[in-house]
Amino acid sequence: MTRLNRKALVSAYKERKTIAGVFAVICNATGQVWVGASRHIDTHRNGLWFALRLGTGRDPSLQAAWTEHGEDAFRFEHLDRLRDDISDLARDSELKSRAALWTARLEAGTLL
Repeated sequence: MTRLNRKALVSAYKERKTIAGVFAVICNATGQVWVGASRHIDTHRNGLWFALRLGTGRDPSLQAAWTEHGEDAFRFEHLDRLRDDISDLARDSELKSRAALWTARLEAGTLL
């Protein structure tokens, strides 16, 4: 990879739009559901799965289910996406309210 090519790739990465939204982690073996919100929903799964594989997941009930049933028993689903033109302040409050709505609707646990 040339220096100019690398610079162009880094620039394109920095300029990409992020997608904020609400997601669910579902255990197929037990039917348990956990709902979370993220400002970067398109990359959140990778970080979450990485932490769970290491045994350092932030939610004890999710980590326990992951340890018991393994990675193949889980799926990650996008539940809701926010508009691109929303302000940062409105985005955070909207994410919280939508996550609360989906948590109640699915009778799920809450992820941080």
